[in-house]
This record gives sequence, structure tokens and C-alpha cells, in this order.
Amino acid sequence: MTTNNYYILIINKVIIFLKYIFHISVLILIIISLYPGSLIGYLFYGDLSKQPDLIENPFGTSINHFFCYFVISLLGFFVYLKNENFKKIVYSLFFLSVILESFHFILPFRSFQAWDLLANILGVIVAYSLVKIYLLFNKP
Repeated sequence: MTTNNYYILIINKVIIFLKYIFHISVLILIIISLYPGSLIGYLFYGDLSKQPDLIENPFGTSINHFFCYFVISLLGFFVYLKNENFKKIVYSLFFLSVILESFHFILPFRSFQAWDLLANILGVIVAYSLVKIYLLFNKP
């Protein structure tokens, strides 16, 4: 095996590993979003009713939504960048950002927050924009 083939093999294995991380992250996001109470609040404070702030800010916990969707979207967009499923990932993450927050209308101990919905959508849009900017400078 040549050195170039070895590097391609390693890169492909890393991409496969990152795809697993992406899909596990989406699953965790779904569980955290649909659980009636704050699992992260329980993990940090032992209280299902307390929402942790990642960063002290005037926006409250909506910034948490932005960061989560931004990081997960960015990971998904980059690992599926050269894949025929790229558009499906974009649409799926956008749809997921809307539908998970919309479920808060009907879930017990959850409440729909327009700022959270906006933060979810912005996280996906900003990640997508960064990928598009990257593609402008680095044609695949």
C-alpha cells in the first residue's frame, strides 16, 4: 500500500467515526429536547426544573440552543459535504430545529419559547453559511 492510499484510508475512517459522532449527537439532542424536564439541569444541579446557562448573557438559555444546533449542524455539514446526502442533512437539521421546539407546546414540564426556536434556526443557518463560505474559498 502506498503512503497516499494509507492517508486516504485513515481519512475515510475518521470521516466514518465523525459520522457516528454526528448521529449520536442528534439522538442525544432529540432525547434532551423531548424529555419532560431538563436532563442537563438534573446532571448539573440535581433538579429537573433548572435550566443551566452555558454563558451568562441577557438572552437566557436560548444561547444554549444556538450553540447546540450550531455545533451539531457544523459537524454534520462538514462530514457530509462531499456526499449526495448533504442537502438531506441541511433540510433535516432545519426541520429538526423547528419540530423539536414545536413539540414543547404539548410536552409536560416544557414550554414553547420563540427565542429558543429562533436560536435553533440561527444555529443551523450560521453553520450552513460558514460551510458555504468555506466552499467559496475551497472548491471540492
